[in-house]
Amino acid sequence: MKREIGWLPSFVALGLVWGASFLFIELSLQSFTPIGIAFLRGLLGSISLLVLLVAVKKRLPNKISHWLHISVVALLLNSAPGFLFAFGQLYVSSVMAGILNSTTPIMTLLVILAIFRSQKVTLNQSIGIALGFIGVTLVSGVLLGVGENQPIGVLFLLSATLCYGISFPYAKKFVLDLPYDNYSLAAAQVTASAVLLFPFAILFGIQQAPITGSSIFGIVMLGFLGTGIAYIWNYRNIKLAGSAVASTVTYITPLVAVVLGFLILGESLRVDQLLGGIVVLVSSAMVQERLQLFRSKDK
Repeated sequence: MKREIGWLPSFVALGLVWGASFLFIELSLQSFTPIGIAFLRGLLGSISLLVLLVAVKKRLPNKISHWLHISVVALLLNSAPGFLFAFGQLYVSSVMAGILNSTTPIMTLLVILAIFRSQKVTLNQSIGIALGFIGVTLVSGVLLGVGENQPIGVLFLLSATLCYGISFPYAKKFVLDLPYDNYSLAAAQVTASAVLLFPFAILFGIQQAPITGSSIFGIVMLGFLGTGIAYIWNYRNIKLAGSAVASTVTYITPLVAVVLGFLILGESLRVDQLLGGIVVLVSSAMVQERLQLFRSKDK
């Protein structure tokens, strides 16, 4: 029995840490620029993963072609979304960011259908995509045009989840089958993200206001925990519970983001936005075929 639920502690920890990432970003923005946050979280995450790599006696990739593919994933899964989420949260609340992060499965399916074309969409998934757009409309509040959230922030957050959507099928096709341990791939990916952002951090700067204790806490937690140790927990969950169960952590993160944003930052959440968040979660479940209103005939 212990072996069957051995993944549960790291699963819960991962949900809490990734859900709290939007709070950590909000705290980091007190002192650091969006590009600075993206770079520092990559740098700190890289340090923690490289230390782990030495401890477990694994190696980094050793071929330029492999590094090129890993760098593309790093750009799409770390560098670009890291900046876009931080920049987006200049204009929207951490609660909004946490909820819109749930659109990732929808974006992934749309990218697969539009670019990779390796999957046929089912009726269930089509309804899920439609519900997703309705949910985003409700969450963003564009129908009412009120609240603390601005449309530009929503666009940046959706651009971030679009990057996620492109990265997953790309990684599946070009990276996951490379002859390296998962820890090696994670360390290489996060390190590549820091390297990619380094010139932009130098050019545009990483600090925008005096350093505060809260901002240091936020960036350290975001880097070492949210970008570093979280990878270890995620791979552990996949190994012990399987990828299907491990991926359901995405249903925990928006709930954590909403609770922390409300309790710690005093952010508000209107009824229509709460309803929209629920619709987004339902649509994501339908897109991933976890919730099926209609069963496909070939199943």
